[in-house]
Amino acid sequence: MLGLVVCGGSRHAGAARRAGDPGSAAEAVAGLCRRRREHLCPMPRCSLYSLCLLLCVLLPLYNNASEPEGPAPDPAHYRERVKSMFYHAYNNYLENAFPYDELRPLTCDGQDTWGSFSLTLIDALDTLLILGNVTEFQRVVDVLQESVDFDIDVNASVFETNIRVVGGLLSAHLLSKKAGVEVEAGWPCSGPLLRMAEEAARKLLPAFQTPTGMPYGTVNLMHGVNPGETPVTCTAGIGTFIVEFATLSSLTGDPVFEDVARRALKGLWKSRSDIGLVGNHIDVVTGKWVAQDAGIGAGVDSYFEYLVKGAILLQDKELMSMFLEYNKAIRNYTRFDDWYLWVQMYKGTVSMPVFQSLEAYWPGLQSLIGDIDNAMRTFLNYYTVWKQFGGLPEFYNIPQGYTVEKREGYPLRPELIESAMYLYQATGDPTLLELGRDAVESIEKISKVDCGFATIKDLRDHKLDNRMESFFLAETVKYLYLLFDPNNFIHNNGSTFDAVITPYGECILGAGGYVFNTEAHPIDPAALHCCRKQKEEQWEVEDLMREFYSLKRSRKSTFRKTAAGPGLWETPTAGKDASALENQKVMNIKKDSRRGVPLLRCPSQPFTSKLALLGQVFLDSP
Repeated sequence: MLGLVVCGGSRHAGAARRAGDPGSAAEAVAGLCRRRREHLCPMPRCSLYSLCLLLCVLLPLYNNASEPEGPAPDPAHYRERVKSMFYHAYNNYLENAFPYDELRPLTCDGQDTWGSFSLTLIDALDTLLILGNVTEFQRVVDVLQESVDFDIDVNASVFETNIRVVGGLLSAHLLSKKAGVEVEAGWPCSGPLLRMAEEAARKLLPAFQTPTGMPYGTVNLMHGVNPGETPVTCTAGIGTFIVEFATLSSLTGDPVFEDVARRALKGLWKSRSDIGLVGNHIDVVTGKWVAQDAGIGAGVDSYFEYLVKGAILLQDKELMSMFLEYNKAIRNYTRFDDWYLWVQMYKGTVSMPVFQSLEAYWPGLQSLIGDIDNAMRTFLNYYTVWKQFGGLPEFYNIPQGYTVEKREGYPLRPELIESAMYLYQATGDPTLLELGRDAVESIEKISKVDCGFATIKDLRDHKLDNRMESFFLAETVKYLYLLFDPNNFIHNNGSTFDAVITPYGECILGAGGYVFNTEAHPIDPAALHCCRKQKEEQWEVEDLMREFYSLKRSRKSTFRKTAAGPGLWETPTAGKDASALENQKVMNIKKDSRRGVPLLRCPSQPFTSKLALLGQVFLDSP
């Protein structure tokens, strides 16, 4: 019966007309459904009739994407429009909200949200350079050094602090020379922004002191993990560290950051189900899944993203092979005609036929592994939802073709624009510029207010909420600008570069291939090869070993290469005594042993108590 309602198209088409799209995709879908229904099940008595009606809803919208209307968007025109959007938001933050984390655009004041870091200023810093404003970049670098303090009694999100603060500072550090900042001797292996990023990251390390190596979701920046802290963390909150932490380890020479990030990734990998899927929330102490919905969206998304980006950044085959294994399972169990649904992680049965706005990063991720055709088909599905509402609702019920109750908002998220930027670089398809045009027009028409841009609380009636998240300047505006600026230095193809002399030799920077963290902070992968302290030490040891062997002592001595000693919380070798364990703060963890995963490790829960966004479990209560 659900299929009859959707294929009839009345509700869907009415919503599209209210959104100002008279040539509605809903009517095209309705026609497609009718044609395919008649072909597959010509008689209502067909035993598969109900199934056909459901399938018609899930059939790809790729073949029904509207043709370009009028001339292609003028990139130069929209670059200027995007730049104006940025400064309208940025200047209002400085005038009305700084030093708070975020701007409240409806009341023209500010609020702290993620830890009292002047977060919007950190998040916007590299966007300033991408827009060409070196003067303001230099000024903000000085302001941050004077005003930001991480030694504060604040409970901070480990995930958000990493992607926004650590990622933002690392990116700005690596871009400082390009922005005309007078860098200190030894850069990029030293510098004030790097020291700030390291300080912030060290504040997060206590969260990783768990038996599984998977971190708590919250940490107090002064006192560590609170005694009563919940051990339940979302999957993305565990697997979204390797980009920032490996970069820190490479620049500072301290392996602890990369070590804990890798251990967290391996903890998740070992916890996947027998059919190769991971759930939404896990207990980081026991390793048991608390929320068993598997998908590519909220609470899981950036885990998959960081497997791919970590593999690219570090040239790590293991990380890429892990993602490709997940990708097979995702295709087998969650993909239905270029939509991705939520399924039970152990059984693969559909639990939630919804599309979430956070899933719109997926086509961009597909493009990074060269899967362009599938990426474009999925992208165009998502684009039809944008056209229906003038934005992406947080949740979209695919069979019903409409929003999910209490999830009708659009907080100016960047994910669909991000995918458009990646895909345009790969294909040059003008449809992707049309999405950029539509995003600029929609955001300015619906969200712009006197003091900035406000979160859209409800896409159905365009009610606004009194918040402008920092990712609007870090991601949404940045990806829009880069979509319309093909000659930006970020898109460098290696034809230009800078040679920098470091204490470890000559280093090539700025040649392109930037890897964006999940907050759109670009990391120059070449920088990871500039500060090889560990490599230098390894060469010294090897030289000593060769010299020793050359003496040809009569007594045989055996040497073997070993990696650096165990990390701060790595499992020790059996021979170490108790005092050594205490001194190294090594946790008492059992030797890795792969055990069979029971099919059900926690009670089945209804959908409303399972699905989560960045660590917050949403319940059905008002």
